Amino acid sequence: MGPLTGLKIIEIKGIGPGPYAGQVLADLGAEVIVVERASKPNSIALPSAIDVNSRGKKSIALDLRKPEGLETLLKMVEGADGIFEGNRPGVAERVGFGPDTCLARNPKIVYGRMTGWGQTGPLAHSAGHDYNYISLSGAAAAIGTPDKPVPPLNVVGDFAGGSLFLVIGMLSALLEAQKSGKGQVVDAAITDGTSHLMSMFHSMDALGLFNTQREANLLDGGTPFYGSYETADGKHLSVAPIEPQFFAEMIQKLGLPEKYIAEQNNQAIWPELKTALTQAFKTKTRDEWVDIFEGSDACVAGILTLKEAAQHPHNKARGTYVEVNGQMQPAPAPRFSRSQSDTPKPPSAEGADTKEVLGEWGFDDDAIASLEQAGVLS
Repeated sequence: MGPLTGLKIIEIKGIGPGPYAGQVLADLGAEVIVVERASKPNSIALPSAIDVNSRGKKSIALDLRKPEGLETLLKMVEGADGIFEGNRPGVAERVGFGPDTCLARNPKIVYGRMTGWGQTGPLAHSAGHDYNYISLSGAAAAIGTPDKPVPPLNVVGDFAGGSLFLVIGMLSALLEAQKSGKGQVVDAAITDGTSHLMSMFHSMDALGLFNTQREANLLDGGTPFYGSYETADGKHLSVAPIEPQFFAEMIQKLGLPEKYIAEQNNQAIWPELKTALTQAFKTKTRDEWVDIFEGSDACVAGILTLKEAAQHPHNKARGTYVEVNGQMQPAPAPRFSRSQSDTPKPPSAEGADTKEVLGEWGFDDDAIASLEQAGVLS
């Protein structure tokens, strides 16, 4: 099930954006085969058997340092639609499965390269992590308090600027290959993707509507009507009634003076309004305010933890979360009217599917036994 059913993708195991990209493809129905370094967890990634990013995939363990292991991978490349890896530039070439080699074995294959800095440029060969990459996009400078930038987890860089742009790139190249009959290389860099995510703010800057100071803009907590407020129980609400009619409804439900409604965008009264909102929200608990605001147009919501989010009535009604092998986690997204994705299968442990996968990809019992004797199935 899922719109990508029939698509065969090889994922060279990495960390962060690569595994999540593979999860997205598997959630949407693609057959994703993860090539692990060994049949046991390693220090660079979560154990596969409990990693949500590994769900729906099959796992094989190959020693690519041995000629037989590398040849096994390249034979699989011949029957795949796509392959992706997250090594520094040149590493895959040195090991022997770079894009030129793979395209020579399968001219229609799409070869995805997931890196922080990209395949070219002065920083291409340097080490880095999510927060370093988004530092070059303008995003890191814009997120945080007036005193200092604050890391936004690794959602903005690794997953939004990295994983999702890799998926977009690979699917675009796969569509193009249906017309041209030719594969190509997708260079997905987190610096590129995160810069792309900042497009709207470039537009605002051109109009003089973006301030490089944090908490001085419409969407970064710079206004009293877009931000978080603490409640009586020490929890928080998100407050975001930008439009005047929504702001008016919030003021009315809070029981604050209606003078604020006409003065919403009068910056001279913002300090007074901020104080009034702060004091008002502290008079009730988060959930008491949720009972008052939820379902209205006031644009006020409770800020939930991961566990609370899975139990929220709206998320439960939509099936936004599913339980897989006893572990609550997000359901596949987005949704489709005909080719809806199945509930994901539990993740496999490292190398758990090696013999099964090789058999399905055309290796007979003798060939598998020979690889096993050679110590290739690591």
